[in-house]
Amino acid sequence: MKKILLLSDSHSYIDNNIVNHAKWSDEIWHAGDIGNIKVIDSLKKQSLVRAVYGNIDNHLTRKIYPENIFFNCEGTSVLITHIGGYPGKYSKRVQLLLSKHKPKIFISGHSHILKVQYDKKLDLLHLNPGAAGNHGFHKIRTMLRFTLDNGAIKDLEIIELATRG
Repeated sequence: MKKILLLSDSHSYIDNNIVNHAKWSDEIWHAGDIGNIKVIDSLKKQSLVRAVYGNIDNHLTRKIYPENIFFNCEGTSVLITHIGGYPGKYSKRVQLLLSKHKPKIFISGHSHILKVQYDKKLDLLHLNPGAAGNHGFHKIRTMLRFTLDNGAIKDLEIIELATRG
């Protein structure tokens, strides 16, 4: 069993609230728009971090983190990218990735809108954790946490960090 903290769109922002939630996790997954690499450095002090770059991330972040990652965790295949769309509205690039990798969990960020949606057509769970940072139009900063256990996602929780700003 692995405890996962999922966040996106930190836009260079990290606070004690995020760090305290990170201490709970076995792995932290960041779905892009990291901003300053110091965000990842702070998270790495708490747990293993898997991350992708987003559209606001600079060339240094893009050298360290890929655009997409595909991996297995606790018997579950996972694909993470920053700009991904939603079930029925995936970009062509993402449709190709989903067809190639056939993940059970597909994660994207970018929209700043927290969404958990099952894609019946592709038999996968789509997760977007919203935005953990202060930059953007969202009103509440959010993340997700859950456990993965032998191929099953369990105890999925929405974390509302605080009002943005």
